[in-house]
Amino acid sequence: MTNFELAKKFFLDGCVFLEQEDFSQAELMFIKSLELIPDRASTLTNLSVAQLKLKKYSEARVTAQKAISVEVDNSEAYLNLGLIEKELNNFEGALRLFDKAIDLRSNYHEAFSNKGNVLNELKRYSEAIAQFDRAISLKPDYAEAWSNKGATLYELKRYSEAISHFNRALSLNPNINWVPGDLLYAKTKICSWSGLLDSFESASKKVLENEKVSQPFTLLALSDNPELQKKSAEIYFQNKYPVNPILGPIIKRPRNKKIRVAYFSADFHDHATGHLIAELFELHDRCQFELVGFSFGPISNDGMRLRLKKAFDNFIEVGNKSDIEIARLSRDLEVDIAIDLKGFTKDSRTGVFSYRAAPIQVNYLGYPGTMGAEYIDYIIADKTLIPTEFQSGYSEKVIYLPNSYQVNDRRRSISNKKFSRQDLGLPENNFVFCCFNNNYKILPPTFASWMRLLKAIPRSVLWLFQDNPRASENLLEEATQHGVDASRLIFAERMPLAEHLARHRHADIFLDTFPCNAHTTASDALWAGLPVLTLMGESFASRVAASLLHAIGLPELITSTQGEYEALAIELAKNPKRLADIKAKLANNRMSSPLFNTPLFTRNLETAYIKMYERYQADLQPDHITIEGGL
Repeated sequence: MTNFELAKKFFLDGCVFLEQEDFSQAELMFIKSLELIPDRASTLTNLSVAQLKLKKYSEARVTAQKAISVEVDNSEAYLNLGLIEKELNNFEGALRLFDKAIDLRSNYHEAFSNKGNVLNELKRYSEAIAQFDRAISLKPDYAEAWSNKGATLYELKRYSEAISHFNRALSLNPNINWVPGDLLYAKTKICSWSGLLDSFESASKKVLENEKVSQPFTLLALSDNPELQKKSAEIYFQNKYPVNPILGPIIKRPRNKKIRVAYFSADFHDHATGHLIAELFELHDRCQFELVGFSFGPISNDGMRLRLKKAFDNFIEVGNKSDIEIARLSRDLEVDIAIDLKGFTKDSRTGVFSYRAAPIQVNYLGYPGTMGAEYIDYIIADKTLIPTEFQSGYSEKVIYLPNSYQVNDRRRSISNKKFSRQDLGLPENNFVFCCFNNNYKILPPTFASWMRLLKAIPRSVLWLFQDNPRASENLLEEATQHGVDASRLIFAERMPLAEHLARHRHADIFLDTFPCNAHTTASDALWAGLPVLTLMGESFASRVAASLLHAIGLPELITSTQGEYEALAIELAKNPKRLADIKAKLANNRMSSPLFNTPLFTRNLETAYIKMYERYQADLQPDHITIEGGL
């Protein structure tokens, strides 16, 4: 076999491995081919693709540039360079490279679609849609462009249009990665339930078969199975954010006088996470800890943002940096413990942790489940959230705090504004069930249960949060189909947090959702003096409200079956004295129980940090840690 024939064989084998998504073998085959014929543009171009998929960005860039030096009108190499710059958060550079690819090939549908993706990242949504439309006009059966446009429509809250685009993408390519989950989540956002549970069952089976079906967050709201959620997270991290050893191991440093703890988030502003965690940062013991904030979210000047910035010893804007740059900066600052406050939620930067930003990496607060990633060492929880028999559903070792895992801010103000029920659209004397959870957490079984409660309690009403008009319309239609007068559903529009907390006074009881409980909304209700009735399952997300109720001394509001949940709701609605006693107990416990004792929580969390750090310094592997303590 001649060198040319052998090089061709290696090239073709590499293309097969690319198709099979075995990028390491693809890279090896292309390198072997280039050893025989060094300056073949097509081989260099494909090698850059493999290196890009392996997140070897520097090598991929050099390879693509070499392909261009060999073939100056290599539009695919320019596309690859654009994709590299996108991954490195150089969005403007990526746009210029995609434009160059389009200049070289005016009908390059992939370049138009990828340009749309970058514009979507820049929140230039109208421009992004125009690029997707151009890609679709060039190639009407291009499933990726349909799904990408659907993602942008979703960001614009044009959920019905997003759903139709996701459906179109799946009709063109039933195996397109992650889109079945995107479709499910978009449908839950508007409470469009036709075929929802069947689609979820189908997606669950595919997850168990190791298919790339759904982002993990979607399944938190649909599944009460920790093992399914773990499997979904493992698939996602392995495909999106695998371990990347390019920075090498972190050389063990001598023990510092202070433990340097870094919190990573996109939510250091007027956001639910900020409202929960602000006082923790302020109370951290500066004799033992130094605090760094890595912020990669929007830069704002709201009051919460200003408060959070002041609470850190070092607050760093890193939104314009790539994952590897952030990880390298964290290492340069000698961070000991990196706390990921996002997990797999919107605007997360999981890739930062794939490079090892710190010797100890922790999943906390933002994501109510396992990340399934071997580089996340610990998850902060409590014995209610993750009983020892459920530990197998988590890849992390569990830090057990003594009360609730959830931190709270005692400075959360409740407005003195005096709402009347009439102001809020509520009937004057009727019993008010309420749920201010996001609409995507409302699933058909939960809603059916609520309709049975309305039938059981004459003239009662259900007060819900209005996330978007289409969801409200669908819920009203569902009520009618259940034989309930739609006027008994009342929707609460968004308002400033302090006023939102104040209006809780006009509800009688908060009905939780299942399997994804109220989280911040539960602590909001309890802080405002409103009892929360919850149904507890097996997953982290389905046990959060139970964790809060235990910590505030109201375990009697925790149920474990749908029947118990409904029976207790009816009993409380029919027995005003019992409900009044519970509200009095809540009022008494509000400032005396651990839930809102932020100094106590801070001490317990700091003890956990010290134990993590001591294990690391003793060259011990992460292990489950229980923090003892109480009032």
